[in-house]
Amino acid sequence: MPEVERRRTVAVVGCGTMGIGIAIVAARGGWHTLLHDADAGRIGRARDDAAAFLARSVKLNRLSEEAAASALDRLRPAPVTEDLADADLVIEAVFEDEKVKAGVIGKLDAVCPEETVLATNTSTLSVTRLAAAGRRPERFVGMHFCLPAQLMKLVEVTRGLRTADAAFATAWDFCVSTGQAPVETKDTPGFILNHFVIPLNNRAIRMVEEKVASAADIDRAVKSAYGHPLGPLELVDLVGLDTQERLCDAFYPVSYDPELACPSLVRQMVAAGWLGKKAGRGFYTYQNDKTFGA
Repeated sequence: MPEVERRRTVAVVGCGTMGIGIAIVAARGGWHTLLHDADAGRIGRARDDAAAFLARSVKLNRLSEEAAASALDRLRPAPVTEDLADADLVIEAVFEDEKVKAGVIGKLDAVCPEETVLATNTSTLSVTRLAAAGRRPERFVGMHFCLPAQLMKLVEVTRGLRTADAAFATAWDFCVSTGQAPVETKDTPGFILNHFVIPLNNRAIRMVEEKVASAADIDRAVKSAYGHPLGPLELVDLVGLDTQERLCDAFYPVSYDPELACPSLVRQMVAAGWLGKKAGRGFYTYQNDKTFGA
């Protein structure tokens, strides 16, 4: 009798904008995908957003109805941490705060078996330092997806100092199996992408501060001249002004590059609650907070 292939299972922890995108990538790529968040209500909303994105993909002829239905069926809620114990790979995608991430990683380490690979979606924090929050740094790896993950292919895969080859290979193979484009990066602040993106976003924000041009005209210029799918201010709204603030505050102290210092306008907008798409207002106003492409 032929051996039955083991079901591949990934868990995504954190059902914000990035977590939803990673979950769509996983389910669309054939992985059984568990959705977990400390706020159980966000799990249901994340699945609804994923359903809307997949339906739109069918409408745009990017996905067949059968493939969309299968992907949605592979998305399952996992409201308690213990539900993640059967996952081969667990990807942490909570917001960019070392203390919060370390707390999540410690909880995951306590419930997942020895063979599970734990990954962090951090974009600026040290993979090695986050690995120290658990007991198995050799089974820990960085996987930084490019927002919006369900449309962008890039994943920066990063070894901590103690990451084993097998764990790195698991993360890399996941990316390849789901149609993503992995690149290997050193465990250094900002990896590759944010060395370009954070200064670009900050420069665009400062141009708005200085009234050089409107947000819409800045974005239109960048998209027209450079072929970017999103302008820098559209991207900041999608990522979240609060996330941009945290990225700057994590990145600047280790580099002291003035281009990475958080613009005062960002801090003002965060204080006002203008956090971008998820709050209905940022550099633009929004009618809903559905995930990008839904």
